[in-house]
Amino acid sequence: MAAVEAAPPLLGAARDVVLRAIDVSVSFGETKVLDRLNLDLVRGEILGFVGASGAGKSVLMRAILGLSPMQSGRIEMFGRDAFGRSDAERRQIDLRTGVLFQHGALFSSLTVKENIQIPMREYLDLPRPLMDELARLKLELVGLPRSAADKFPAELSGGMIKRAGLARALALDPEIVFLDEPTSGLDPIGAADFDSLVANLRDTMGLTVYMVTHDLDSLYTVCDRVAVLGEKRVLVEGTIDELLAFDHPWVKSYFRGKRARAIDRDRS
Repeated sequence: MAAVEAAPPLLGAARDVVLRAIDVSVSFGETKVLDRLNLDLVRGEILGFVGASGAGKSVLMRAILGLSPMQSGRIEMFGRDAFGRSDAERRQIDLRTGVLFQHGALFSSLTVKENIQIPMREYLDLPRPLMDELARLKLELVGLPRSAADKFPAELSGGMIKRAGLARALALDPEIVFLDEPTSGLDPIGAADFDSLVANLRDTMGLTVYMVTHDLDSLYTVCDRVAVLGEKRVLVEGTIDELLAFDHPWVKSYFRGKRARAIDRDRS
């Protein structure tokens, strides 16, 4: 466990760090959301990123993806500056990442198959029959039947929408997958099944997973490491047991509150 202050400018030799946020600051008008934040993501891990509502969890993810501007700082992916590259080099980074946005973010006017094919159309030059087959294979990969390919999002349950969104995130066989509140809105059984799916995909596909979440069950059962956002920076990162020993009011309240104690009882 470590209270995070500053990250060195180069990737560490001891761990294969595939993503690094260095001194990242993000503001909206006069409101500073992130202030010199530092965070590493290690190859092969499932990192849970947690914090209070409105603390800036999704803001950081969007900054990493280049969807929100940073006022200062640096994002490294695969050992190099993610934004100090040519368009062609940035395109190669995009090919190595996939994103499941909150609530699935499927286009309602497109079928599930067409939603999954969006990254393929953007980055690849493939014949239509091959894209159709690949889309159906991605559906099977996330536990959906092939028959879901021709359905529209409105015809799917909440859990199916999440899985279809994950299938789109996996369309290009990425190395890093970003998940924004993937179990939000799911019932406990559906959420547990989704967590198991993420863990299985990590193991079978060699994924690295960056998971923004508030779900304690996910943090306890599927995450290898957890980073806590507070006071506009990463307060602490480590295993659940390490976070339980960290002396900070919000961290104590979050991980030792009533619901957390119930989860602890289930673990024992």
